[in-house]
Parts: sequence; C-alpha cells; structure tokens
Amino acid sequence: MKSVGKIEAPALIAITLGPLVTFLGYTIAAMFFPGYDGMVHTISDLAANDSPVQVFVSLVFLFGALCDVVVSHYSKTLATPGRIAILLAGITTVGLTVFTTPSQTGHSIPHRIFAIASFALLAIWPVLSMRRGENIPPLLRPRAAIIQTAVLLGTCIWFISLWADKSSGITGLGERIGVAVEGIVPAVVLWHSFLWQRKQNR
Repeated sequence: MKSVGKIEAPALIAITLGPLVTFLGYTIAAMFFPGYDGMVHTISDLAANDSPVQVFVSLVFLFGALCDVVVSHYSKTLATPGRIAILLAGITTVGLTVFTTPSQTGHSIPHRIFAIASFALLAIWPVLSMRRGENIPPLLRPRAAIIQTAVLLGTCIWFISLWADKSSGITGLGERIGVAVEGIVPAVVLWHSFLWQRKQNR
C-alpha cells in the first residue's frame, strides 16, 4: 500500500489561526468604521482606499494569505493539485489586497477578479485534494471530497449572485457566511485527517 504524507503541525496552526484572525479582524475593524453595515457592505469595503481601517484589514488579509501558503506546504496528505489550489488561493488573496476597492461606492476590476478567483479556489480544493485507498483519511476520499466541494461551490455561487445583485440587502452577510464556510470546512478536514492518521499509527 502506497504511503502518503502527513498533516503536519504548522498546517494545523495555520488552518486554525487563519479563519479565527480573519473573523476577529473584520469584526473589530467594523466597530471602528462609522456607518459601516456588515449586513450590506462587503469585507473588501473595510480595506477600500477611503476606509479608516484599510491598513489593519489589509494586514488581516495578508495574514490569511500566509496561512494558506503554510497549509499548502505542510498538508502533505492532500493530493498535489489540492495543495496547489490552496497556494494559489493565498496568492490571489495577496492580489485582492494590492488591488484595493477605490471607495465605498466604486469598484476595481482587478480586485473583483482576484476576489472571485480566491473564492473559487477555496471552493474546489477538496475535489482536487482527494485520494483513494484505505490508508487515506475518510474526509479526503472521493465521496466526502465531492460533497465538500458541492457545499462550498453552492455557498460561493450564492454569495456571488448576491454580489452581482445591486438591490441585495444581505451581500455582506452572504460574504461572511461564505468566508466562514470556506474557513471551517478545511479546518475540520485537516484536524480530522491529522487525528485519524495519529490513531492509525498507534
């Protein structure tokens, strides 16, 4: 039976801290942005050029990108295409941070491209990470990976539909739900895989 790599400690730290710091970061930032409504406005608006918390939120974005890079390198149980997808998600997060939204009422095409690419990559990584075999953690096997991808893609498409609808009053809420799901799913998968591998090796 062909051996596979392990989920290493740096990946677990990054996959735990990344979503946590992101959530706390944009939640705290919104408190210092008078008039900002998280139900309506996107997280990107917190890092727009006219935002009083732009630098803080940009640093939060970059921390999240760094966590993706760490996860991609140290999650050696994942199939290589999945690890590449997670790495690219980190790179696209850097891109959306560099190409900021100009204002609360304006938009940036490069920012939108990088943002959509980031969401998409973090939606399809499970199906790209799947492996077959009894020595593979259950959540990385085909059936589980396909279900995870379907859930992530569904959430991603729902948010993008809200984003495209200028009359939507819950775009910000939709994005926060999408970000939460795309943070929780990989955390559950990696921690479960780590604990499953440790149990098998006893």
